[in-house]
Amino acid sequence: MLIAGRYRLRDTIGRGAMGEVWRAFDETLGRPVAVKLLLPHDSDPTAPSRFRLEAQTAGRLSHPHVVAVLDFGEHEDRLFLVMELVEGDSLADRLTVSGPLPAELVAQIAAQAALGLAAAHQQGIVHRDIKPANLLLGADGTLKIGDFGIARFLDDPGAALTATGQIVGTSLYLAPERALGRTAGPASDVYSLGCLLYQLLTGRPPFQADTALAVLHQHLDAAPVPPRRLGADLPPAFESYLLGLLAKEPESRPTAEEVADWFERGAWRGAREPLPNEHQHHGRPDRPLVTGSRAAAPASSLSASTAHSDRAFTPVPDTEWRTSVHRAATRRSHLPFLRRSRLVAVLGGAGLFTLALVVGMVWFSPGTGSAQGPQTTRSTSTSPATPSPSASYETAFSPPAQPAEQKPERAPEVTPGPKKANKPGKRKH
Repeated sequence: MLIAGRYRLRDTIGRGAMGEVWRAFDETLGRPVAVKLLLPHDSDPTAPSRFRLEAQTAGRLSHPHVVAVLDFGEHEDRLFLVMELVEGDSLADRLTVSGPLPAELVAQIAAQAALGLAAAHQQGIVHRDIKPANLLLGADGTLKIGDFGIARFLDDPGAALTATGQIVGTSLYLAPERALGRTAGPASDVYSLGCLLYQLLTGRPPFQADTALAVLHQHLDAAPVPPRRLGADLPPAFESYLLGLLAKEPESRPTAEEVADWFERGAWRGAREPLPNEHQHHGRPDRPLVTGSRAAAPASSLSASTAHSDRAFTPVPDTEWRTSVHRAATRRSHLPFLRRSRLVAVLGGAGLFTLALVVGMVWFSPGTGSAQGPQTTRSTSTSPATPSPSASYETAFSPPAQPAEQKPERAPEVTPGPKKANKPGKRKH
């Protein structure tokens, strides 16, 4: 079949809810291309508008890690979109054939996908549907992001073309804020990327359930099991940073640009580092470290950030955590301080009581203080007095009895001698 007099369709290479993708050849320019044809959508009047939006959105981007849009038009009442042809498989196909991927390859995918997302975000575009089926890995190892069908412009909230209150996207990779019906932002794409990387490493998404609603609840309230507990072979730094990408709060995640920088620098090979946003929640983890790659310095960007801190990732016995990583970490981080405060209060009270007791004993003890009267008799006994064991507490601290009144002894009389009269004014020589 020849489309628009120049694109000859050869065979189908993919099919989605909105259209089917063909391998084709551009006879005008003599090069292979991919042509996406819009499927009939009689029950969905917004389908043509969304298809045009995809063309406009992707056409606004020109980046090595984003599938390029080459042409757009209509043929026999069917809209078509011409894109560059990526010779390779989607990550969904790769997972089906190979299962979990090695950490080295996943790190390369992470860096490239983050670069593509960063380019989109800089143009004010949020993809909103990052998942394995929408990321294509070429034969040469180059990754490209495709399918901007439900993307939106940050400066045009109405561009999503969805019904009021409808959540668009795939529940397995949906950010918590979107599960709450909030507007998607760049951080939402970063969360979806984290879910995708988690699946590439473990073979399963971070959250699974029988219904989409149950999955959304897990995105909101559950913490993912650390990948290494599921058998993933990856360095501690990689695991820590990945969990930081899955932070529940958007502001706790690194930006796409920071993610790309962190993986490109090879920081994922190192030992566990603070989560990007841990230092905000623990005295900081927690915005992901905000130095260079908030992600690198932090987990590298994930605090003594955070993270997304082994205490923040302690699973319950059934491996499903009941509270968010950051809320749990915050509560635990304050416990030592509270215990120290209680100990200081108890010791302080005991010290004051002891001091008061000693002062009282000194004040009222016999043989000391002003309460003791003058002693006029000497004891003739050489043995110490033994207090009666039955003496009461009050008796032991009673002041001593006053001694009996005694008659004062008469002072010896002195007889004065005869007085000599001295004449005034005369001095005897």
